[in-house]
Order: sequence, then C-alpha cells, then structure tokens
Amino acid sequence: MPDIAVVDYGMGNLRSVAKALAHVAPGGTIEVTADAEVIRRSPRVVLPGQSAMPDCMRCLNESGLRDVVLEALRDRPFLGICLGLQMLFDDSEEGPTQCLGALPGGVVRFREAAMFDAEGGRLKVPHMGWSPVRQRRAHPLWHGIADETRFYFAHSYYPVPALPELTVATADYPTAFTCAIASANIFAVQFHPEKSHLAGLQLLSNFVTWDGRA
Repeated sequence: MPDIAVVDYGMGNLRSVAKALAHVAPGGTIEVTADAEVIRRSPRVVLPGQSAMPDCMRCLNESGLRDVVLEALRDRPFLGICLGLQMLFDDSEEGPTQCLGALPGGVVRFREAAMFDAEGGRLKVPHMGWSPVRQRRAHPLWHGIADETRFYFAHSYYPVPALPELTVATADYPTAFTCAIASANIFAVQFHPEKSHLAGLQLLSNFVTWDGRA
C-alpha cells in the first residue's frame, strides 16, 4: 500500500500534487489511484480538485469513491486542496450542488458588487495569483511557515464554515475569507500548495509527518 493515496476521481491537478508530495517525501510512496481498496488501506489521503463543482461531485459519485473518501475523512490524516476543500461542506452555490456534508457550512461565490480594492480599482473574479495567508490559530501544518506567507490561489468560490473554529487561516479578496480549515484529522486549503513554491512544499512536508492531531 502507498504511504499517501491521491484520490483520482477523474478531476483535479493530480500529477503536480503527487510530484510535489514525492519531492518532500523521497523515501515514501505516493500513488494516484481510483482504487477504493487502495485508498481505504492508505494511512494518508489527499483529495485535490479543480474545475466546476457540479462536475467534480458528479465524477466523485460516478467513480464509486464517495464512500471511501467519507471513510478516510473520519480516521486518518486527510488533506483537501482547492475544490477538495470546498467538497467537504454541505453545499455550493456553484450549480448549485450538494457536496459531501462532512463539515457544516456552504460554499459561496465572490460577490461582483464587492470586488473593489482599497483604491477603488476593480478586482477580477476568479481570484488568481499570490495572496498573504493569515494564520488564525496554531496547527502542526503551519510549522515552519511564517504568518502572512503568500500562497497561490485560483478560484471563484470559497467556503463559509458554520463553525468559526474550523477556520485556521484567512486571506483578503478584498475582505477576509476562509482559506484553510482544520477539524481533528482533517486539514484543507483553498490555495494550491503544489504551486506555492517553498511555502507550499513546507506545508506538504508537514502533512507527510503529521499524526492527525491538532
């Protein structure tokens, strides 16, 4: 069995995530897999995601991997990336779509009427590029990463957790939104660590050695 299973449900930037994990865990085995039994037996699971939420949820459901993902969310270190974060909540405005419902809350789109910077300039949706990430509370996956380190984002939607304590980091666009959540063995981020250079590699390295406790 691999040390880390990257869930392949037909969507997401899987190869770059797997390559980044292999870089920070040269002695480990990372497998991109659509095999439910491999995922079930892997001690760590990563759920990436990109594109549109309706397509992601349809592909996850049709792949037969929904149940094993929900199982992994309950009992081992689990990392969600981009739509892999959004999918954990109850529903998304995109579609709209019912998501996994593993965490309470919803996913909303940036409001065009509010997309102005401090100088009155228009901000584009999607939010694409580098933004500082403000750590809201300590967590092992922040080890070695300074507060307000910049990470790479590419998204039009973001999570709104029903429980404020789920939020472990925010970013501004133009106002603060949740960009990282944590609950027990789950950690998930809206940004792309695999595209975030040294800071992203540090976060992935922290995940590789994390015992699943906050």
